[in-house]
Amino acid sequence: MEIFTVEGFYALMQVIGIDLVLAGDNAIVIGLAAAGLPKELRAKAILVGIAAATVMRIGFALVAAQLLEITGLLLAGGILLLWVTWKMWRELQNGHGAETEAEEALTGTDLNADGTVGGGAPRKTFAQAATQIVIADVSMSLDNVLAVAGAAHDHPTVLAIGLVLSIALMGLAASFIARLLNKHRWIAYVGLAIILYVALKMMWEGAHEMQPVLLGMVG
Repeated sequence: MEIFTVEGFYALMQVIGIDLVLAGDNAIVIGLAAAGLPKELRAKAILVGIAAATVMRIGFALVAAQLLEITGLLLAGGILLLWVTWKMWRELQNGHGAETEAEEALTGTDLNADGTVGGGAPRKTFAQAATQIVIADVSMSLDNVLAVAGAAHDHPTVLAIGLVLSIALMGLAASFIARLLNKHRWIAYVGLAIILYVALKMMWEGAHEMQPVLLGMVG
């Protein structure tokens, strides 16, 4: 098994870092969307959001290997992950306000002692929150699967472990991971560095993959 080789173990560590950060970030987005809902609808929105993210990860995981065989998708995936890295970096620089509101919604507790749970979030309807959650789930589930597949491209066992772990974290431990990342910010920065490395690696490999196609078009 590749995980018992140096290269395989290194790829597995990258995959675990990616799974932790993206599962936590997805959970924060779900919590933030749900924070603007009345208390009686909040838990339902979070449950629907996490269930939808889990299903989408399973769906994308089933075709992960085939996705990376599509000419040009490796390069496109790398560019997409580069944008995700930039977006997450900006979020980390903007402080804890949004993350605290999201964590309050996910846990149902008043963490900042302001007398409300997610009280700073803008009010919205269940349909608005559900739409926001679904759009985020589609985008972030694809990001997650592409990142895991890119990190473990030449290691099918690592790819399988990474995708199963991604689904498990989103389905069973999303709220815990979100709280962990909010409390220990350095984990998010480490994960961000891994995602950046994978994005640049995918772009490099994708550019080499596209080179014969581009030369053929010129010729």
